[in-house]
Amino acid sequence: MAKIVVVGAGVGGATAAALLAKKGHDVTVLEAHIYPGGCAGTFYHQKYRFDAGATLAGGFHDGGPHDVVGKALGIEWKTHPAEPAWQVHLPDRIVTRYGQQDAWHDEIARAFPNQASALAFFRNMETMSDAVWAFAARQPAWPPANIGDLLQTTRALRPSTLKTLPHLFETAGAWARRSGLHDQAALTFLNAQLLISAQTTADNASALFGAAAYDLPRKGVNHVEGGIGTIAVQLVEALKKFGGQIHYRHEATRFETQNGRIVAVHTNKGARFECDYCIANLTPWDLARLLGDAAPANLIRETHTRPDEWGAFTLYLGIADQAPNQHLLSLPVEHHQVIGEYGKALGEGNSIFMSFSMPNDTTRAPSGHRALTISTHTRSANWWALRNKPGGQAEYEARVVQYSEQMLNLAERALPGLRQRIRLQLPGTPVTFKFYTRRHRGGVGGFPFTSIFRARGPHTGFLNAWLVGDSIFPGQSTAGVTMGALRVAAQI
Repeated sequence: MAKIVVVGAGVGGATAAALLAKKGHDVTVLEAHIYPGGCAGTFYHQKYRFDAGATLAGGFHDGGPHDVVGKALGIEWKTHPAEPAWQVHLPDRIVTRYGQQDAWHDEIARAFPNQASALAFFRNMETMSDAVWAFAARQPAWPPANIGDLLQTTRALRPSTLKTLPHLFETAGAWARRSGLHDQAALTFLNAQLLISAQTTADNASALFGAAAYDLPRKGVNHVEGGIGTIAVQLVEALKKFGGQIHYRHEATRFETQNGRIVAVHTNKGARFECDYCIANLTPWDLARLLGDAAPANLIRETHTRPDEWGAFTLYLGIADQAPNQHLLSLPVEHHQVIGEYGKALGEGNSIFMSFSMPNDTTRAPSGHRALTISTHTRSANWWALRNKPGGQAEYEARVVQYSEQMLNLAERALPGLRQRIRLQLPGTPVTFKFYTRRHRGGVGGFPFTSIFRARGPHTGFLNAWLVGDSIFPGQSTAGVTMGALRVAAQI
C-alpha cells in the first residue's frame, strides 16, 4: 500500500484520488478551498449556486470517461441529458445544436442552405470524432514519455484508426476549406464551437481534436443536479467511502524533494504530509512555483515559453422567472452561445456563452428564480496590466462595467428584457478567478489544442509525481480531465 498525496480536489485530482483509494492505497487530498471542483466547482452566494467555470459536462455516454469512472467507483451520477445541447445565435440566424444525429443533420441543411458542402463536412467530422473517441477509450498514454507509454499507445491503435491519418497534420480550418466550406455563417459557427470546446478557432485547432471537441453534443452533454460541482462532490464521497481523506483550507505552499522525488507536501496550516507518490492538480506554472529552486530545468523552460491560457470574464446573475411587464420565463434550451458581429475576432465580449440553471431546481436558486452564468473568453494579460498599473484601479473597474454591459447587450438578443429579471449580479475577471482557484493568472480551460504533437503529458520531471487537470492531454472539459486522471491512476 502506497502513501499518496493529491494536491487539489478538481475533477482530475478527485478522480485519481478516488480510483487509487479503491485500490487500497493511503490517499490524502489537500484542497485550498472549502469545497471541491476547482474550475468545475459550484459556489453559493445569496441563495444562488453558481457554476464557477464549466457549466455542461460530457463523457457520460457508454464507455465515456465519466461512465468508466462511475462504474469503477459505484457512482450513480446525478446528471440529466441536455437535448438540444444549446442554441447558437449568429448575427443573422439561430442554429440549434441538437445531439440527436438526424435532427442535427436536418438543422445543418436548414441553417446553411447556401452551403451545400456544410452537411458533408460536418458528417466527416463526426466520422473522425468516432475514430478519435474510440482510440481515446482504449487509454493511450499520449504523448509518450517512455517506452512503456509508447507500447500502451501502440496497443490502442486499430485498423479503423488509419482513417485519421489524412488529418494528422492539418487544422480544422484547412480541412473545412479543402472540403469547400467557405460560407461566412458556417465558418463562424465552426469557430464558435471550437473556441468553447478546444480553446481556439478553426485555423489553429488540430483537425482531429477539433472533430472530437465539436462532436461532444452528439456524444451527449448533461446538466448536473446542484451544479457542475456535484461531479467533484460525488468523487470525494467515493474517496471517503474507500478510506481516503480530504483536508479543506489546506493550500499547498511547498513541495519537499529529495533524490529526484517529491517526499512531502507542506501547507499553509504548517502541516507536512509525507508521500510515496504525489499527484498535482495544478498548472505547470503553479507546479514550478511550489517546487521553487527544485523545479527541473525543462519545467522552468516551459513556464517561460508556453503562452498563458485564456482567461474568462464572467457574470453570475440571479434571475427572476417573472418580472414586471414580462412573461413567465420559458426557454427552448438552457444554454445559449451568442455571436456579436461577423468578421470580428471571437471572445472579448463578441461571443458569450450563457447557462441557466434548470427550471424548478431549488438547489440552485430560490423558487421562481434561476442562476445564470454568462462568460466570454478574454486575454488575462490585459486585466493584470490594469490591476498592477499604479493608479489603474479606476480603469480596471471601468473595464468591468464595459464588459458587463457589452455582454448583457448580447445576452438580450437571446432573452429580450433580461436586465429586468436580474436580482443579483456578480462580475468575475481573471484576477477574481486566480484569487478563488489559485491558478496561474486566473487561466481557464487548458491549453489551446493546436496539434496532437504539442500535447502535454502528465510528467513533472520527478520519478514519483504527475500532473492531472486540464493542462495535460487531452485537456479541455471534465471528460478530457477525467481521461488524463485515469491514465495517471493506472500508471501509479
